[in-house]
Amino acid sequence: MSMTAKDVLKLIKDNGIQIVDTRFTDLFGGWQHYSIPASRLTEDMFEDGLGFDGSSIKGFQVINESDMLMVPDPNSAFIDPTLKVPTVVLICNIIDPITRQPYSRDPRTVAHKAEAYLKSTGIADTAYFGPEAEFFLFSDVRFSQAADHGFYFLDSPEAVWNTGAEIEGGNKGYRIRHKEGYFPVPPTDTLQDIRSEMILKMMEIGIDIELHHHEVATAGQCEIDMRFDSLVNMADKLQKYKYIVRNVARAHGLTATFMPKPIFGDNGSGMHTHQSLWKDGEPLFFDEARYALLSEMAEYYIGGILHHAPALLAICAPTTNSYRRLVPGFEAPINLVYSMRNRSAAIRIPTYSSSPRSRRIEFRAPDGMCNPYLAFAAMLMAGLDGIQNKIAPPRPLDVDIYELSPEEKADIRGTPGSLSEALDALEADHAFLLKGNVFTEDVIANYIEGKRKETVAISLRPHPYEFMMYYDA
Repeated sequence: MSMTAKDVLKLIKDNGIQIVDTRFTDLFGGWQHYSIPASRLTEDMFEDGLGFDGSSIKGFQVINESDMLMVPDPNSAFIDPTLKVPTVVLICNIIDPITRQPYSRDPRTVAHKAEAYLKSTGIADTAYFGPEAEFFLFSDVRFSQAADHGFYFLDSPEAVWNTGAEIEGGNKGYRIRHKEGYFPVPPTDTLQDIRSEMILKMMEIGIDIELHHHEVATAGQCEIDMRFDSLVNMADKLQKYKYIVRNVARAHGLTATFMPKPIFGDNGSGMHTHQSLWKDGEPLFFDEARYALLSEMAEYYIGGILHHAPALLAICAPTTNSYRRLVPGFEAPINLVYSMRNRSAAIRIPTYSSSPRSRRIEFRAPDGMCNPYLAFAAMLMAGLDGIQNKIAPPRPLDVDIYELSPEEKADIRGTPGSLSEALDALEADHAFLLKGNVFTEDVIANYIEGKRKETVAISLRPHPYEFMMYYDA
């Protein structure tokens, strides 16, 4: 149901709301906010906006052009289910205070432009996205890096390394062995009630949940699946999802991370992203006479994703840690091919249902560290480029790719081996993102600059395992 500024003010009055929290997303996916007393919120603020210092936000303004405005979207209003003080949250779009135009580096603006561009092409009017964001819940996390030391330490009551731990009251066993965390019931799965609390809070604020379960890795790996939604709506929901996961975890004395590979030697956390195009309420990816019941349009969409995948991953798998996950083994989707059931393929076609409305593609390489507004927009632009230019994907592979001979694998492209490689690819291949002015050169340049700093920061610091390999060499 569409909401107006008046509706938001009524929501505040009817529910005894004391605080209004205004939130927006920075260029790299962080949710930023400030709060005002609910009594201060007026209808005019939904038009005039609220000021903030853009130079203090990563990837935004320089200091001599710092003033920016965030304009609340009344349709985004929800009552925060995790805070003690009654609080309404408003997600905002960013505009320039001088020109009053949408700010090109505002990720939500990029996502809105992607939806508008889709409609302008006449190909479809709606792109649906369904991300499966995995995460870890730890009971303890410590890390430090300085001139004289560098380390991290993780712990979880579920972890296999605690089978021999001395615990007050006795060690009760029920630890999850490496790669055996998929679907055990309690008491081995210690997080059932916590995940249930998470999804109930998500449902309170309008997120449609399909299921939740423990994931493969030891030490508290989890997945909660949201039902698909349109691009901007789903990006909003993913920001809410991550916020609720972190805050419910904290309330239970745990800490959540969406890092793709926090644990060596076990499965990492991805964000398999289901996608489909629709027009006039009808799905466009179904054809009962073709492979995997996929339409020709769907195959070209896949072709665009796979063709541009190295550049896409600079946005969709955007951290140095992402490429600890994208390695052979551990069900890692490192092969730039598609398949009905092969989980090492970058794109899988789910086969659970033959319904036209369920026909979709699943891009498996992204992870939950991405900025959802930019990632969903970039995937859509790549898929549309595939349709517009009739980019045929490589032939589908329904075999175990790891079992193929070197000769048989010779023509299979792989995902980038590092964030630096992905950024190089984005620099060389981003014209498809500029169509319709969805992304701009300014956005891409600032994004790459910020991510290059991360790669340099990692490259400058000794790694603890380097001491193991080289200290006495």
